[in-house]
Amino acid sequence: MSKKYDFETLISRKNQGSYKWEGMYKEYPNLPDDIVPFSVADMELQIAPEIKEGLKKYIDEAILGYTGTYEEYFEAVINWMKRKHNFDIQKEWIVTSSGVVSALFDSVKAFTEKEDGVIVFTPVYYPFYSAIKLNERKIVECPLMENEGRYTIDFESFEKLAKEEKNTLLILCSPHNPVGRVWSKEELKKIGEIALENNLKIVSDEIHFDILMEGEKHTVLQTLSEELSEIIVTCTAPTKTFNLAGIGISNIIIKNEKMRKKFINEQGRSSAHVFAALGYRACILAYTQAEEWFEKFLQLINKNQKIVNRFFEEKFTELKAPLIQGTYLQWIDFRALGLKGEDLKKFMNGKAQLFFSEGYTFGKNGDGFERMNLAVPTHILEKGLERLYKAIKENYPEFCK
Repeated sequence: MSKKYDFETLISRKNQGSYKWEGMYKEYPNLPDDIVPFSVADMELQIAPEIKEGLKKYIDEAILGYTGTYEEYFEAVINWMKRKHNFDIQKEWIVTSSGVVSALFDSVKAFTEKEDGVIVFTPVYYPFYSAIKLNERKIVECPLMENEGRYTIDFESFEKLAKEEKNTLLILCSPHNPVGRVWSKEELKKIGEIALENNLKIVSDEIHFDILMEGEKHTVLQTLSEELSEIIVTCTAPTKTFNLAGIGISNIIIKNEKMRKKFINEQGRSSAHVFAALGYRACILAYTQAEEWFEKFLQLINKNQKIVNRFFEEKFTELKAPLIQGTYLQWIDFRALGLKGEDLKKFMNGKAQLFFSEGYTFGKNGDGFERMNLAVPTHILEKGLERLYKAIKENYPEFCK
């Protein structure tokens, strides 16, 4: 019998240190209690009861001292990768990190030199830029091509950039945040071929790889060929899948021994050791006991994205929220309003009491867009959409049907 999971109860995170809640209240301290931010990519949902109860039991029995990897953890990660992604890995390939963002920073330092170029497909998750710029490397943008809300890779431009000797690394987002693309096997093969031909290493951020809409299939880039697997760092974690960003554990898969040693050495330079006793246990519980909860969660996201898509089609003329293929992040096109940068943010925050992730933070070709987190109870999502319609109708009635 299927368990009943609660995806409707909202737990306020006010005054609990939540980045998105604290950021919202910092700018607008007097907001009503029913306003929920749709920005940072964690969930406004209770974690799986299997994880919650398992951690309670663990705390009753465990000593929370310095804790490293152990056999049960390796088995959980290896089995999840094989079962969900047909990704055969060995425990020696797994390097733990406190987060995928930390792994991006360490990878840039490990596999490039100062002033080297690092290619990114933009608009893209903004820490990609930070990992490059703050380590004194050069951001090399390869803008995605957009047609009627669907984004594709400009392979002609990518190949030209890959041929430039100073460009030595590609950071790939797969599935892509913020545009919601799940790259096809053909697209990924082409990325791999260009990288191999031009001696380009790849860091593949696949943290969203479990979160796929109905009918979609994710391919782990590293699985496409033996040759390709030797030039890739695959970044994974249970944190997006199971709403565990606060546990501080990511599973970084590096098959190539030389690359793995370089990465670990770079971690050592900043003393980035992972002693997360609760993190390892939460990862084990997630991957071994919470899959049913996750399948129900996917149904919620699939429903929520369809609600947003239909709402925009029925209520607005030139504003668009195309269906996504992966992630739980909706990329919304507000360019028709003519509002740029902070002006769009001020309108959303002040007029609609909506708090999204601003499109321009993902790159200049994200200006005029907003990224909306769909991992919320449906009734909260619908209230947000109604506030949006009211604000647009009052201020830009020409865009309302």
